[in-house]
Amino acid sequence: MAGRPSRPVSGSTSMASGADGHPARRRSAGGGALTVVHLPAVWAAGRAGTSVAGVRCPACTGLDDKVVDSRTADDGSAIRRRRECLSCGNRYTTFERLEEVPLTVLKRSGDRVPFDREKIEIGVRAAAKGRPVSAEQVAALATDIEDHMRLEGPEVASEQIGIAILQRLLELDEVAYVRFASVYKDFSDASDFQREVRLLTKETAPKRH
Repeated sequence: MAGRPSRPVSGSTSMASGADGHPARRRSAGGGALTVVHLPAVWAAGRAGTSVAGVRCPACTGLDDKVVDSRTADDGSAIRRRRECLSCGNRYTTFERLEEVPLTVLKRSGDRVPFDREKIEIGVRAAAKGRPVSAEQVAALATDIEDHMRLEGPEVASEQIGIAILQRLLELDEVAYVRFASVYKDFSDASDFQREVRLLTKETAPKRH
C-alpha cells in the first residue's frame, strides 16, 4: 500500500511484532482503545470467531481472546476488530495498521535523504506546465514511481528515480519529457536539446517491417 505510517491515537496501547512473532507492548498514559500495529502478514489473521493470542485484555490482562467482528476503518487504511476476552468476557476494540519501511534516496553527492513524493510532483508539474497533463496524471505518475521504488528499496539511487520519471514522461507528454530531461541531464546549450530530440524521434518512430 502506498500511504504513510500510521501512529496510534493518544491514550492507546501500541503493539508491534517482536522477534518471537508475538506483539511487543508499549503502554501509554490513559485508557481507551487498544491500537495494534502489525506487519502485513497479520492482516489475514484474526477472522471472526477464531482465537488470537497476544492481545492483552485491558480488564484482566489475559492473553486469550477471540475476534467477534472485523471491519475496515480510516478509509481502508486500517482494520477495526472487536475482541472478547476468553478469561473474563470483557469486550474491547483493536486497530491494525500497515507499517511501511522507510524509503531512503542515495544522492549523487553521497548524502542519504528520505524519499519525498512531493518533490517528484513539483518537478513533473514544472515540466508539464502549459501542456495537456492533468493534476491527476501527475499524482498518478508520482504514486507509480513511489510504488516501483519501494519494490526496489529500502534504498534507491537518485538516478533510478530520474530515469523512472523520464520513462513515464516519454509516454505521457514528449514536450514535458524534453523539459524534464534538460534539467535532469543538465543541458548547457542548444546542441543538447537537438541531441535529445533526435533520440526522442528515433525512440518514438514507427518500426518498418
